Amino acid sequence: MPETSTAVAEVRQLDSGYSREARSLLYHAYRHEPSFAYLFESDRPGYEHRVRATVRELVKQHFLQDLPALGLFVEDRLVGIALIAPPQRRLDITESWAWRLRMVLSAGLRCTQRYLEYHQAVLACLPSDAVHVLPLLGVHPQFQGRHFGEQLLTALHQWCAVDETSQGVVLDTGNPRYLEFYKRQGYEEIGEIAVGPIREHVFFHPNPQVLLKAQA
Repeated sequence: MPETSTAVAEVRQLDSGYSREARSLLYHAYRHEPSFAYLFESDRPGYEHRVRATVRELVKQHFLQDLPALGLFVEDRLVGIALIAPPQRRLDITESWAWRLRMVLSAGLRCTQRYLEYHQAVLACLPSDAVHVLPLLGVHPQFQGRHFGEQLLTALHQWCAVDETSQGVVLDTGNPRYLEFYKRQGYEEIGEIAVGPIREHVFFHPNPQVLLKAQA
């Protein structure tokens, strides 16, 4: 996620009214990601449809469960987003049979199974139950390289830190371009899983309040 120039964006908490914009942004952010390419079989016709369908179902279920999301806006355009699963309200969307059925019908049985296996492998890396998890996080490709990724993560860390029971934030990526970026933002790698030929890296960012208490 190269960073070359600085611009200021506005952070807002999102609701289901932003569902369409969120789906479009996340589709563009994830369609070229190595992990998604494997999970949804980019070498087979219909790949973009499967990615769109998966993002649609994930965003739909997120807002159906009334889970929080932060958006980054530039001149009223949504350019970055983070879907957040807080520790006290983290309901595993993959346990919803309605969600699974919609996924099978839109993305296919094999891709749905691959996604479920990937999802469970990531959850197995969590350092504890008391963490915020980011199931989807992205900056629109047109706005990358302008420090929006940094701004989004800073706002995210501050938002999550209000919850004193949270130990921190967990995210994952299979894109080697982002590894050093996340480390610069204070993340440490806590796990690595195989997504087919892709090595998916799981990162943890401690809650600033927890660090301050530990140092006191």
